Amino acid sequence: MSKPEKVFAKGFIFKKNENAPEWVVGRLSLKKDEAIAFIQNQGNEWINLNIARGQQGNFYIELDTWKPTNQSNPSSNQPNVPQFNPQTNGNDLPF
Repeated sequence: MSKPEKVFAKGFIFKKNENAPEWVVGRLSLKKDEAIAFIQNQGNEWINLNIARGQQGNFYIELDTWKPTNQSNPSSNQPNVPQFNPQTNGNDLPF
């Protein structure tokens, strides 16, 4: 299985400031026109972005393209609910 191609989030820039206080992770900057165009080209209500570090240490932001796989057994999505057994007439309760 091959890796999906990276989709870089246009108009988004993340920078970590090593001189910032400990609780500050970094700064996210948006180039308004590019960011809005990127967002409008995505088909979903929610857009998930990953902030990652490249091989040369620079941060980049990419679109999270993960989608859940279809499960062959749709009943596996159902909660584990005990089934009524007509042979016990519901009298198998422990109390």
